[in-house]
Amino acid sequence: MSLATPQSTQMEVRPGFIEFVWGQPDPDLLPVEALRRATPLALERFGAEMLAYGAAAGAGPLLAWAANRVREKEGVTLSLDEIISTAGNSDAVDQICTLFTQPGEVALVESPTYHLALRILHDHGLDIRPVPLDEGGLNLEALKTTLAALKREGKPPKLLYTIPTFHNPTGLSLAAERRRALAALAQEENFLIVEDDVYRELVYEGSAPPSLWSLAPSGPILRLGSFAKSLAPGLRLGFITGAAEHLRKMVDSGLRDSGGGLNHYTAMVVGALCLAGDFDEQVALFKQEYSARRDALLAALAEHMPPDVTWTKPAGGFFVWVTLPKKLNAASLLPAAEELRVSFIPGHKFCLDGRGQNALRLAFSLYKPAELAEGVKRLAQVVRAAL
Repeated sequence: MSLATPQSTQMEVRPGFIEFVWGQPDPDLLPVEALRRATPLALERFGAEMLAYGAAAGAGPLLAWAANRVREKEGVTLSLDEIISTAGNSDAVDQICTLFTQPGEVALVESPTYHLALRILHDHGLDIRPVPLDEGGLNLEALKTTLAALKREGKPPKLLYTIPTFHNPTGLSLAAERRRALAALAQEENFLIVEDDVYRELVYEGSAPPSLWSLAPSGPILRLGSFAKSLAPGLRLGFITGAAEHLRKMVDSGLRDSGGGLNHYTAMVVGALCLAGDFDEQVALFKQEYSARRDALLAALAEHMPPDVTWTKPAGGFFVWVTLPKKLNAASLLPAAEELRVSFIPGHKFCLDGRGQNALRLAFSLYKPAELAEGVKRLAQVVRAAL
């Protein structure tokens, strides 16, 4: 009796399809050779230390490198009790919910927001309340209105999950004047900001805006950094920067007390890779490739879409948010799109408040420019036929 080989990766791309669904790196660009060099280098340098239970806060060489990069890029000097490693941002959100919330407590989210983060919040039984975005990111007046309503209910929010830089799914970034205001509001209203900063390294125009955390390092903000998009998602590796009092709660958790630092072996290898200078080289490659892909997608939208279709123009990240005429429902277009072998995620999947019915998300990271252009051409056929 033989067993079928189980699938080893999450992503399934159907033959002949252009799947705008997948917000994942192109496998052809992943740093196989850099990791092949870093692994024996790390084993030679650290030996059996790599195979032991890791320190609860994370692998020292990697954390020291990450703290130095934060200082260089963001101008904030960290002590080593203000940074810990994680098994990526999904793990970080899950652990924050475990340690900082109770079922029934309120979690605020943007509308739209990363749809799979909503699943994690649901897993923890949280009462999720959406706050709308506008062209400048999270609408702070709407947030204040929501906070006032929650105060009347006697249900102050426990946390706000936000992606203020190169947002998923819209690609937008929170306006500069709103960043300090949001950090101050969290302090005033006593809620924790969970800042998902996964796309920070992937900036295609100018420099990335300051993280919320960097504007108030001692405030109630946990900034989640990740190597999923800047190196490779299969590493399952990231970090959190935040106030020592918050991170101490995570380091002292039962999970880390029992199992030690997360993905310790991988963290030691990635630490060696980063210390060898290969991280910057990999990020430069991604930025070159993905900026060209973004440009190709935007050019194809301009060439093929009807004039009453609009879209965002992201300065970084993986995504473009397309808004169709109000009379169209994006989800209802999906079967016709799939007949032409193109797919997308309808906008309502990212919203809890009925928004996004006439919107959709396009990811541009997976395909080369010519394929992206062909995918948009097919999608535009579907949109024009529905008008």
